[in-house]
Amino acid sequence: MSLIGVEVPDPGPGEVTVAVRAAGVNPFDYKFYSGAFGADPNKLPLRIGLEVSGVVTAVGPDADGPAGPISVGDEVIAQVSGGYATAVNARVGGVVPKPAEVDWKQAAGLISVGGTAVHLLTATGVGPGDTVLVHGAAGSVGALAAQLAVARGARVIGTASPSRHERLRAYGVEPVEYGPGLADRVSALAPNGIDAAIDTVGTDEAVDVSLELVPDRSRIASIVAFGRAATDGFKVLGMGPGADPGTEIRGNAWRELLPLLAAGKLDLAIAKTFPLAEAAAAHEFVMDGHAGGKVILLP
Repeated sequence: MSLIGVEVPDPGPGEVTVAVRAAGVNPFDYKFYSGAFGADPNKLPLRIGLEVSGVVTAVGPDADGPAGPISVGDEVIAQVSGGYATAVNARVGGVVPKPAEVDWKQAAGLISVGGTAVHLLTATGVGPGDTVLVHGAAGSVGALAAQLAVARGARVIGTASPSRHERLRAYGVEPVEYGPGLADRVSALAPNGIDAAIDTVGTDEAVDVSLELVPDRSRIASIVAFGRAATDGFKVLGMGPGADPGTEIRGNAWRELLPLLAAGKLDLAIAKTFPLAEAAAAHEFVMDGHAGGKVILLP
């Protein structure tokens, strides 16, 4: 992985140019060049990065985004292709205003994981009075899903290592350690049962406990356990085989996420930042699966 100088063309119809202040790192970024989606040398070089925050420096014709017209100087959050950059063109359909109360790092890290979290809650119908089990509740997606479920009036039990239990309690989540005996520990906390389960880790333990404790399999959703879903009949979301991409839900998730983040009612933990030139090191940090929050690149 290396930085190369390229000229950013003028934005075309329905495009804007964004001077990048921060870029979010997601697992898809390194999967993109891993060969998981093919290894055609004609597609090289691959431009990586799905989400950025920054300032609009140029607009093309018809530059109306989901929140209205976009102008030069606007501070925005953008879903893009090739966001590991100092500047990038973005389709206006994925460009939304950045609230002044939200810093550049949080803005660059929210939309992808937040959209996934909103999709998980929507797919499982989480609402007031539900008791929800979130596997991986201290991870980027899990922590947002847990907080959003609490905000929607649900009782949330979340699995995490003991070192992260205090953080979950601050979110209003009841923490429980994963590992042998998990089903018994959850049942002790919720003797009246679990209504829905959200899996962000994909382990057999997470799937087995969810199947054991949730009577309605349509209220179990995973973003990773694609193989188990095919055999056990629960929902999978995202881009994997048999999964619901939830394009419309994720595309509109900012409407719920940004007001909460701006009001301080949603915490997006930033695990670490790296200079843009150290993107490879950022990927190594994320790949071990225990970052404990979002990783951000700073141009």
